[in-house]
Amino acid sequence: MGFTTINPATEEAIASYEYMPRDKVVEAAKKAKESFSLWKKTSFAERGVLFRKLAAVLREHKERYAKLAVLEMGKPLKQALAEVEKCAWTCEVYADNAEQWLAEEAVQADGKMHKVVCEPLGVIFSIMPWNFPYWQVFRFGIPTVIAGNVSILKHSNVVPQCAMACEEAFRLAGFPEGVFTTVITDHTSAAGLIKSSLVAGISLTGSTEAGARVAALAGKSLKKCVLELGGSDPFIVLDDADVDAAAKNAAVGRTMNNGQSCIAAKRFIVEKKIAGSFIEKFTAYVKALKVGDPMEMTTDVGPLVNEEGVKRMEAFVADAVSKGASVLCGGKRKEGKGFFFEPTVLADVKPTMDVMKEEVFGPVAPVFAASSDEKIAAAANKTEFGLGACIWTGDEGRGLRLAKEIEAGGVFINSTVKSDPRMPFGGVKKSGIGRELSKYGLKEFVNIKGINAYSVNK
Repeated sequence: MGFTTINPATEEAIASYEYMPRDKVVEAAKKAKESFSLWKKTSFAERGVLFRKLAAVLREHKERYAKLAVLEMGKPLKQALAEVEKCAWTCEVYADNAEQWLAEEAVQADGKMHKVVCEPLGVIFSIMPWNFPYWQVFRFGIPTVIAGNVSILKHSNVVPQCAMACEEAFRLAGFPEGVFTTVITDHTSAAGLIKSSLVAGISLTGSTEAGARVAALAGKSLKKCVLELGGSDPFIVLDDADVDAAAKNAAVGRTMNNGQSCIAAKRFIVEKKIAGSFIEKFTAYVKALKVGDPMEMTTDVGPLVNEEGVKRMEAFVADAVSKGASVLCGGKRKEGKGFFFEPTVLADVKPTMDVMKEEVFGPVAPVFAASSDEKIAAAANKTEFGLGACIWTGDEGRGLRLAKEIEAGGVFINSTVKSDPRMPFGGVKKSGIGRELSKYGLKEFVNIKGINAYSVNK
C-alpha cells in the first residue's frame, strides 16, 4: 500500500510512494539504538561542530528545500525560504548554548556532595505535520539530538520529499548513520514504534485528536511524550493601541502560511471604542494581499493543503453567516485550479459561531468587540486551546497585567505570536503537554539524574 502526493496549487499528482514495511521500520529503530550507544558519548564540542555544518548545509540547499515545501504543501516561496533559514539559525543557537543549558548543577543538601546531571534517554520518535515541513522537524530534532539522543522521524504523507530532505541534510552535514532517520510508513507501524522497547520517548506536533491517541499509547508504555497541538490564538487590540500597526500585523498574522499555523492569529478581540477603525484598516490590508502561485516571490497567500481544507473554510463562513455574521471581504473559494480560498474578514461575530470555538486552519478572520479588559480576557480564554496570544497596546504595563490573565503558553505584547529558539514554546489546556525550544525544551528528553555522595559513617 502507499499514497500519492498532490500539488495543492494545480491539483496535479506529484509522485507516488510505497509505505516502508513494518520489519524495515523496526530495523531502522534497531540501527538508531545502536547509533545511540556511540552518539551519547560524543562531547558537546563534537556535536556543536556537526550542527554548525548542518546550518551550512541548510543554507547551501535552501532554495531547493524551500521549493519542495512549496510544491508539496503550497507555502509561499518567500516564507519557505525563511523557514529553512530559521532552522539553520536554530542549529547555531544550540551549538552555542546547549552545553551551558545542560551543565551539571551543584546542590547543597545533607551530604558531602550533590549534583544534578542531564543524560540522554535514547531513541526519540517524532511524528510531525505538513504545515511547517522543516521547522516542525528541526524545532524538535535539534535540541533532541544535541542533547545526545537519536531521532526517528515519521513525517506527514503530504510532504515525503521534505521528510527525506531532512534526513539528507543531517547526512550531508556528516552526522553518523542512525542519528537522524526518516521513515515513510503508515499509522500501524508508527503505533508499533511507540510501543516498542527500542523507543524511549515520543514527540508529536499535530491535532488535539492525534495527540490524545499518541499520549494514550505512550501512557500504556510509560514513556515520556511532548505534544504540541492545536491553537485558537486570540489577537487582542486595546483602545490605546496603534490601530494601523495592529491591523497590518493582524493581516499577516492571520494569513501566514496560508492561515495554516497552530500559532496563527485566529480570533480578533478588539476593544469596542476602536473596533470600527480596526475593522476598516484590517479589511483593507487583507484585501491588499496577493493570492496566487506560491512559487512567485510576490505571493502572500497560496493554496490550502487540500480540498478538505477548502470545504472546512466554506463551512466556517456558512455557519457564521447563518448566525448573523457579515462578510467584509473574501468568503469563498477562488476560481480556477488549486485549493485556494480568498482571505476573509467576518464582522458581527458571536461566541456561538464555530469560527470562534474551533481551530480555523485557513485564512478566515472573525472580529469580536468587547468593552473592558476583564471581558477581553474572558473572551480570549473562552476556548479549549491555550497555545499563544498577542496583545496590542500603547501601555506596556497594561499589556503585562492582561498577559497574566491569558491562559496560554506564550503571550506577545505588540507582536504577532512566533517561536524563537531562545524561548520556550508550547501550550496549556488542549494545546499540548511539555515544551520545545530554549533550555526548557532541551531538558524534555533527558534523564535529570541526582548524584549524591556522603562521608562513610564509622
